[in-house]
Amino acid sequence: MSDTKSISPEAKAGAWDPFKHSAFAVLWAATLVSNIGTWMHDVGAGWLMTELSPSPAVVAAVQAATTLPVFLFALPAGALADIVDRRRLLITVNIMLGAVAALLALLVSLGAVTPTILLLVTFVMGTGAAFMAPAWQAVVPQLVPRSELTSAVALNSMGINVSRAIGPALAGFLIVAYGLTVPFAINALSVLGILAALLWWRAPQAKESKLPAETIVPAMIAGVRYSLHSAPLKATLLRAAAFFLFASAFWSLLPLIARQVLEGGAALYGVLLTCLGAGAVGGAVALPKIKARLGADLTVKVATVGLAGVLALISLVPNAYLAGVSTLLAGACWIAVVSTLNVSAQVALPNWVRARGLSIFMMVFFGSMTVGSLTWGNLASHVGISMTLLVAAAGAVIAVPLTSRAKLNQGETLDLTPSLHWPAPMVNTELPGDRGPVAIQIAYEIDVADKERFLDLMARLAEARRRNGAFGWSIMEDAASPTRFIECWQEASWLQHLRHHERVSGADRALQEEIAKLHRGTASPSAVHMIAMR
Repeated sequence: MSDTKSISPEAKAGAWDPFKHSAFAVLWAATLVSNIGTWMHDVGAGWLMTELSPSPAVVAAVQAATTLPVFLFALPAGALADIVDRRRLLITVNIMLGAVAALLALLVSLGAVTPTILLLVTFVMGTGAAFMAPAWQAVVPQLVPRSELTSAVALNSMGINVSRAIGPALAGFLIVAYGLTVPFAINALSVLGILAALLWWRAPQAKESKLPAETIVPAMIAGVRYSLHSAPLKATLLRAAAFFLFASAFWSLLPLIARQVLEGGAALYGVLLTCLGAGAVGGAVALPKIKARLGADLTVKVATVGLAGVLALISLVPNAYLAGVSTLLAGACWIAVVSTLNVSAQVALPNWVRARGLSIFMMVFFGSMTVGSLTWGNLASHVGISMTLLVAAAGAVIAVPLTSRAKLNQGETLDLTPSLHWPAPMVNTELPGDRGPVAIQIAYEIDVADKERFLDLMARLAEARRRNGAFGWSIMEDAASPTRFIECWQEASWLQHLRHHERVSGADRALQEEIAKLHRGTASPSAVHMIAMR
């Protein structure tokens, strides 16, 4: 796909169109209020810890307690969101978060909080957020049409930036005016809005499987397996890692940019954050038209170069006014890349594994940001902030051509909905689901002239099989007949193979139909199932 190829559905979708759908509008507003409460908690917790313990290591541990759960629980959270009702999961987790937030507010008002209690509560709330994030992202396609997904993701990102601008400022004012208890109490109350919205919303009814529900560990394995064999998702993850690794320099060094490079104080830092948020809002509004004109790949490339330019400009021309203007551009570039990558991950995933795939996307996001932040912070301590910004800018620009072959939005034209075109396997008795492994063989008759085309298609089919649980896949040629080929693979259990029947997609069906056109047998290729003896 050309970088400049326009995407007609996005061209028709405006930046604000998702708000026409009441479910999206209500949940977006409730999430905005809840996120403001979360940012107020973060500010209040950090400030409270400075009173409870003057140790910088202990104060820094508050932030670690917030982000660590993402690394620990993102994948199991994604698996859980795929195997249970996502709406009920979100309601349950929000009730837990509201109760914990209310308990913390009570303890603060009684003066009973210790550093250990504060860290424990913050870790629990971070865990709740980690379990909510994949589920929230996975329900977005249920709220808006596919053509408005880019706008919906951009508006969600914009909401995060708006809440980031409001929450800390409001928390600072309330702490000074009314004391430390108020931000925690408001955070607890903010959960009520999102609970009301979730109780009001009714998710579309999904087709229920007749098979037993997956359990957590197999579901996690299935999510990782699908990601490893999904070319569209792997391309998105590669582009994400390349961008966030270098873009993290901007976020990790921004306080030092304000203080040391621009020789300002807290006020200047606040102005830069405000400009960043304003740029993100503007970028979210303009993004649908930009993507419609440039396409996903060129949008990310241009925005990456734009952010690199901001890093270089601040390094070479340390002027506060110029930094404010360039930070507006940085906000727009940031939201353009983040939203585009998120949409690329969304369209690469079928619904049955969506939350798991998005949780892996989150792990790449946070992992790259963490590794990058540590790298740039360490480098800045040796060569200075300005030189570090230049190195990060150069790295971001160099990464653009190096990752250009990893195309985004590859899943946009794929039909990933279940096709249900495989016939039920023929068995002479009902088999227990735990019997296995299962071996499957399919015979093809292919003309010698079509052999190369057939093998190319079979290589693509092999990845589709592996995404759905196949291992030991091979294609064999009959030594006695150059036109006869046997496809073989195994799956862990009979239940796993039945899940494969349910999950084979419309795109898989189209590929199999191409292969069937090359088959010269008197009957269509049929599968033989063999199962291991007890």
